[in-house]
Amino acid sequence: MSKTISGFSKLSKSEKIDWIVSSCFSNASYAKGILKQYWNTDEQLQQLHDEFIENTITNYYLPLGVAPNFLINEKMYTIPMAIEESSVVAAASKAAKFWLDRGGFKARVISTKKIGQVHFMFYGEFEALKRFFDIVKPKLIAGARHITANMEKRGGGIFDIELRDKTNDIKGYYQLHASFETLDAMGANFINSCLEQFAQTFKKEAFNFEAFTDEERQIDIVMSILSNYVPECLVRAEVSCPVENLSENASISGEAFAKKFVQAVNIAEVEPYRAVTHNKGIMNGVDAVVLATGNDFRAIEAGVHAYASRNGKYSSLSHAEIKDGIFRFWMDIPLALGTIGGLTGLHPLVKLSLELLHQPSAKELMQIVAVAGLAQNFAALRSLTTTGIQQGHMKMHLLNILNQFGANDKEKQTLTEHFKSTPVTHGAVVEALNKLRN
Repeated sequence: MSKTISGFSKLSKSEKIDWIVSSCFSNASYAKGILKQYWNTDEQLQQLHDEFIENTITNYYLPLGVAPNFLINEKMYTIPMAIEESSVVAAASKAAKFWLDRGGFKARVISTKKIGQVHFMFYGEFEALKRFFDIVKPKLIAGARHITANMEKRGGGIFDIELRDKTNDIKGYYQLHASFETLDAMGANFINSCLEQFAQTFKKEAFNFEAFTDEERQIDIVMSILSNYVPECLVRAEVSCPVENLSENASISGEAFAKKFVQAVNIAEVEPYRAVTHNKGIMNGVDAVVLATGNDFRAIEAGVHAYASRNGKYSSLSHAEIKDGIFRFWMDIPLALGTIGGLTGLHPLVKLSLELLHQPSAKELMQIVAVAGLAQNFAALRSLTTTGIQQGHMKMHLLNILNQFGANDKEKQTLTEHFKSTPVTHGAVVEALNKLRN
């Protein structure tokens, strides 16, 4: 059990590590060796990583892979993906190759509106508050001009500010509900700075509003914060082709595959237990690219799953249909992404990933990420409705099992060849490895 400590953040990195390994591990030298093993030998680069967060003790590596052959809006991409799950990059690559010969992926940004809110309490008459808001709204926008000036020069800024009455939910609860355009920046700092300025102006002007009673002047600002729910920052990705072009082998016709595929999507649209796993597969692709490009995958996850529940029931993000002999598979997904600010200008691998993607704008990155999610979903559903998910997944997982049991290069080579024609299960791999060793 860990001990308590005060002033931990004020310790040097080496002092932090000394305390941790002596307080939390039975083998201090082993733990210290593991931590130092993952340090970067370039001291300047390591310092950069150390300063990303507080209390850094080492680096936690994830594999950065690439999925080539993505044709998106008639432009070729090799997509970077940072993820630890075995079969994700392989599945995305396979889906990209499949659709490369069938017209590729199409994607378009539907809207880019982002939201922030000032939450406050007011216990006076709503009509008085409404009159005050109508008067003060231009002052709110003008008061934030020093924050928005540069963004406005580039074509962004504040879309609108609304007064929202939420008193049916909580007594006295209201919002200033603001919408923004942040262009190539994800915009969290910009939006939060604007909101805090709105709150200051709103409170100051309320105190001087003559039509308010003394009690009404005491507006209580609870908090000012952006929302990661962005149902109007939306991108669509889709693929389509004649049904007969879906067939790759004689085991299943294009028509049979299309019908089964559509049925699988329909099930995810109506069954939440299936929809969660279905959408998790989409996020395998989305998160991997979001992480590789230095964006906030936790914010994306939260917003996407809220969007999947927007109609009161958790449902599939993707949809499929067969119409006039054409198979169509598509998805609308909310993605608030940035290509400037944050880690995008700091992390060397993030900069490299963005260069790999031809330095995309935020809108272009939205399209690329959405396509990666749709490709992942297509690959998973294709396996589920034909060979089953485990055949491909366990073959990719084979090396993880072999590494777990310390297999050497020769054992890996022998067993990889063996399992090309034998179903991969954890037990079967262990048995084969023990047999080989004996």
